Amino acid sequence: MHVVCSTLCFGRRPLEEALRWIRALDFSMADLAIGAHGPHWTPAQVAADGAACLQLLKSANVPLAAIHVDVRDQPPDQARAQFRAVAALARSTLTPLLTIPVAPLGSDIQTEVDRLRDYQRLAAAEGLLLAIETHREQLTADPEVALMFCRKVSGLGIALDPSHYLVGPHGKVNFDALYPYVLHVRLRDTGNRPEQFQVQVGQGEVEYSRIIAQLERQHYQRALSVDIHDIPEFPYAIDVEVRKLKYLLESLV
Repeated sequence: MHVVCSTLCFGRRPLEEALRWIRALDFSMADLAIGAHGPHWTPAQVAADGAACLQLLKSANVPLAAIHVDVRDQPPDQARAQFRAVAALARSTLTPLLTIPVAPLGSDIQTEVDRLRDYQRLAAAEGLLLAIETHREQLTADPEVALMFCRKVSGLGIALDPSHYLVGPHGKVNFDALYPYVLHVRLRDTGNRPEQFQVQVGQGEVEYSRIIAQLERQHYQRALSVDIHDIPEFPYAIDVEVRKLKYLLESLV
């Protein structure tokens, strides 16, 4: 296992500067977030000028462990085209994995299975792995539904974010059944109440050592991504918190 850093850790800075911070903190790889409502690139930007995006990433000289792409706000055909553009960027940067959100809570499950099968085929055509994120506002808020998606969509994996299983709609839930399908992990510290989704490192309830032990049982050799969001509601020095979690995770692996 190796510890990487999400670009969302420096979301209030331009992407180029965020990547410089990630390199300055001695991370070997980054975890790039691309979404219409994110702080950096949108999928539409990548689709419009993939060559410029590729050039910036090459200039930054920070390899990518994964790209998270959110195209849910687009009509289906446009979303599909933008996903393919990001997949092409991932292939060009030798990024092995794409992660995506799933439909919101209450959505039709079979419709989402069909969509995920299509996106899995698109990712595989570029030689990429695809994983769905675990999220308290999406169908994967229930680990059993997340597991069902992986069983119904051949090759699909899990981008595990344990915080969402501490303060999700079902309260604290057991997600051990997901470990065999985990392809990526995103971590921060989280309390035991919904408003404590992100707290100072060491002040929350995330059991990092147990998570890593469970991953080791599955011979997991992929990334652990520091994913502390740089948002105004988090009043602590972001670089300090990122460094603390980096050192903590590195001490456990």
